[in-house]
Amino acid sequence: MTKIAISGACGKMGRVIAGLIRQRSDCTVTAGIDPFGEKYDEFPVYKKVFDLPEKPDVIIDFSHPSALPDLLSYGKMNNVPLVLATTGYTDEERSQINAAAAQIPVFFTFNMSLGINLLVELARKATQILGGQFDVEIVEKHHNLKKDAPSGTAIMIAEAINEELGGKERLVYDRHSVRKPRDKDEIGMHSIRGGTIVGEHDVIFAGHDEVITLSHSAQSKEVFAAGAVNAAVFLAGKPAGLYAMSDLIKES
Repeated sequence: MTKIAISGACGKMGRVIAGLIRQRSDCTVTAGIDPFGEKYDEFPVYKKVFDLPEKPDVIIDFSHPSALPDLLSYGKMNNVPLVLATTGYTDEERSQINAAAAQIPVFFTFNMSLGINLLVELARKATQILGGQFDVEIVEKHHNLKKDAPSGTAIMIAEAINEELGGKERLVYDRHSVRKPRDKDEIGMHSIRGGTIVGEHDVIFAGHDEVITLSHSAQSKEVFAAGAVNAAVFLAGKPAGLYAMSDLIKES
């Protein structure tokens, strides 16, 4: 039985995760962490990770990048694995995550959906075949409350494509003030915010007289929560290292 603490327990995703774990027999929630929340009927909620009275097997974080320093410190001090599912990390924060993974198991991905991770692999394969012959544009759509843009998932897709192209492409986020033809070394990034869109990502390969589009649409937040819980159960007992959805898929 994997004992899980949920960081951001009283947020929307935290509540979905708690509900999913309630239905499983291989894991349980021992505590929540949330500076603005109140306790659940099933488990207590503490304001800070260092307030936890007992060490969990894994911490799932679906909160805010500002929680990262304390989570990394707690994880390293207590040898507790971390599933980091929060978006909006800076390059510096991602470097801190990579450094922590040398000491403890860390599961980090911009998107916990199995379908999105399949989309990334398909985009890699398309890039290998199409090479630099097709222009690449990425369009992401999310609800009107999402704060970061472009989404972490869009960045993850772009980085995967760029890796296949030798890392020579530029991510271009805005063209409204540019009055010139599109450069060949661009990967265009476009963000749409509106309504209650959970998450949609289109990867467009535009060539001469033909267009290939890879698409993924999330219908509910539950797909991300399920991935995070599966990651937590997978991560418990693993050696130090940086893990991603591809590692979980290989072991399934």
